Amino acid sequence: MHITANDITLEVEEHGPRNGVPLVLIRGLGSQLIHWPDALLQGFAKRGFRVVVFDNRDVGLSARCPAPGVDGQADTILATLARGEVPQAAYGLDDMAHDVVGLMDALEIGRAHVLGISMGGGIAQVLAMDHAERLQSASIVMTRAAFTGQGGIDQLLSRDQDRAGYIETALAGDHAWGSPGFPASDSYFRELAGRAYDRGADAAGVNRQLLAILSSPDRREDLRAVDLPCHVIHGADDALIPPEAGTEIAALIPGAELEIIPGMGHIITPALAPLLVGKVTDFIERRGR
Repeated sequence: MHITANDITLEVEEHGPRNGVPLVLIRGLGSQLIHWPDALLQGFAKRGFRVVVFDNRDVGLSARCPAPGVDGQADTILATLARGEVPQAAYGLDDMAHDVVGLMDALEIGRAHVLGISMGGGIAQVLAMDHAERLQSASIVMTRAAFTGQGGIDQLLSRDQDRAGYIETALAGDHAWGSPGFPASDSYFRELAGRAYDRGADAAGVNRQLLAILSSPDRREDLRAVDLPCHVIHGADDALIPPEAGTEIAALIPGAELEIIPGMGHIITPALAPLLVGKVTDFIERRGR
């Protein structure tokens, strides 16, 4: 279903009991709500959570958010970086955090547990820093406290492709950044990429998300003041964002718990989902407000 949040439209799905404890899941760069494994969604739903998933702005069935003067083409962004300049962003992670708050308002959710992965983990940090009164806990997964100054931008930029090319590019990323201890088949990843393409592949939109990440400020000092139960989860085998980044976040947030999971990379596969459901549920039952 479509809802209006923060003056834009977001595509939203809910799973589990309507009167369950609200749990909002926030995806990472370029991914859509369909990328949450059904085993994860149903696992949380069976634990009694009201699970809310959505397409972030600029992907899937949610609104596109261009801005004057912002070019979302990969070659333009790379040329700007090569000149030593910072590309202009259409919005920031703080705007995306406001999207989550607006989503909660539209669904009449006063306070919720949130779980964010990668870029979504950055958004979860902003929520914990700036909107703690709306949260019961934050699970911060496979992400950094500061995205600035990181290399490898070229491999994260998106380019327009036909359906077959999009699927092959997605599969290559799944191979590079997957979870070796919790593998999934190529057919699973191909089918998922095809569905994502059909729902709304938009290279410029994904690149605008990446610019939001690159323009986000260093959160390390602000995280020291977070007063909220926080659970930091990272894969020991994450080839995109090393586990030391998760360790740093947990060390910064007072009282945060840290889980480094062997065999987990940068993708939540169906095989990994039950383990995450168990760990997050246990944390919320012990520490959630």
